[in-house]
Amino acid sequence: MAFQSIQLSLFSHQINALCEEMGAQLRHAAFSPNIRDRLDYSCAMFDCDGQLVAQAAHIPVHIGSMAYAMNSVVAEFEWQAGDIIIFNDPYRGGTHLPDVTLIMPVFFNEQLAGFVANRAHHADIGSDEPGSMPLSEHLHEEGIIIPPQYLGKNNQIDHSIYKKLFETVQDTDTTFADLSAQLSANLHGVKRLQYLIGERGLDEYRNFARQLLNYAESMAVSFLNNIPDGEYKASDLMDDDGLGNTDIPIVVKVSVTKGKVIVDFTGTAKQVRGNINCPRAVTAAAVYYAFRCLMSNDVPACMGAFRPIEILTQSKSLVDAQFPAAVAAGNVETSSRIVDVLFAALSQAASLEIPAHSQGTMNNIAMGSNADRPWSYYETIGGGAGANLHSSGMDAVHTHMTNTQNTPIEVLEMVYPLRITRYAIREGSAGQGQHDGGQGIVREFQFLQPGKVSILSDRRRHPPKGLNQGQAGAPGQNFHNNEVIGGKVCLRVNEGDRIRIETPGGGGYGKSTTGN
Repeated sequence: MAFQSIQLSLFSHQINALCEEMGAQLRHAAFSPNIRDRLDYSCAMFDCDGQLVAQAAHIPVHIGSMAYAMNSVVAEFEWQAGDIIIFNDPYRGGTHLPDVTLIMPVFFNEQLAGFVANRAHHADIGSDEPGSMPLSEHLHEEGIIIPPQYLGKNNQIDHSIYKKLFETVQDTDTTFADLSAQLSANLHGVKRLQYLIGERGLDEYRNFARQLLNYAESMAVSFLNNIPDGEYKASDLMDDDGLGNTDIPIVVKVSVTKGKVIVDFTGTAKQVRGNINCPRAVTAAAVYYAFRCLMSNDVPACMGAFRPIEILTQSKSLVDAQFPAAVAAGNVETSSRIVDVLFAALSQAASLEIPAHSQGTMNNIAMGSNADRPWSYYETIGGGAGANLHSSGMDAVHTHMTNTQNTPIEVLEMVYPLRITRYAIREGSAGQGQHDGGQGIVREFQFLQPGKVSILSDRRRHPPKGLNQGQAGAPGQNFHNNEVIGGKVCLRVNEGDRIRIETPGGGGYGKSTTGN
């Protein structure tokens, strides 16, 4: 048994390392700073049924949504070696339209062995607004909708299909370069997995993959058994949807019974006019992430770990939106808030060590111009992490559902007509406590030519909460030329204009001993 466990552990590390290799290939081949420098991409492997068996430590919302919906996607096709499937439809297993997924099958001795896939964020996906993150109220306003379909065969992108799909994109050369980078990553994954199977044999590979899923499930059940049976409830409010709806509730009840858990979102708001709606796959990704954070690192990050978790949602709600609801910010903002609400509920279970709320937003900013020389740029901005029982929260980091980096100032200023005039820790933004939350960020952009800006942010009205008498972190603020603007806005800017984003701090943990 010990020998078998060791072999299974080695297998798990091998296939996860393969996904990391895919990520390195994608990053080094990518053209856009959003993928190459911010690392807004994810890579994973799936079995023949579309069950997640391995992933790199990339972006939780990407991987979780693929884990939830991949089986339905792979069931749609009669797979042949060299097939290239593309999609971004949020209602078919995607997240939001800028996140484009490429899938390729892996064959060994003419038998299907599984799939490799990656998902990367494209700053231009055909929206009328630069950055393809508009203040939208309909999915079609957010760009090109691509249901699962062929992009090519025989390991080659079909240029005629590409041109038809992306005819509304301004910078088609960059898009094609990044898609080619995604293809190269998948080709590397196919080659490396075939090599691994060649060493083990197909039957042994399939057996280990099946055992890995079952082992992860048993480990997850053991973890859940340590949570006292009961019902744990919490709620929180999204600031607004940018189109007139405010104080939008997310409600959750977590029921734990003998190693199984039901996460019930009954009572959450109906889907709204603005674009903070979540497809069910994104909601599942947030749920999976929250529980995976609490599990031991020994639990393999595969679909087996999520089998004991049942998710209940109401159709046409904020967390189970239906077409044609807009979703651009649901993937980034609402998913972050779902994690906050889940952690708040689970903090009531005495056996779990839960942190205070982190910044609870990704502070999305998209900008660009469709003038003579079109350009499009997108980034998320970090903030304060929530404190916990043992330590203060980290300053100025991306938290929870995002796992990207900042675009280096030198790269941004070299590629785009922008100047960063301030980039600093936001002093005084942390929630105080026995352990203080992390500090947010101040980031200011100056425009060197006219353009348009979209900001999709939250936690501007409702601050990140502290825990166990810890104080809340400071809410965020957005400015245009030193005048406060809303959390979700689209506006035109002139040459010389400045946009400043001040991100939220993390909540504090425990009662402060300083008397403040």
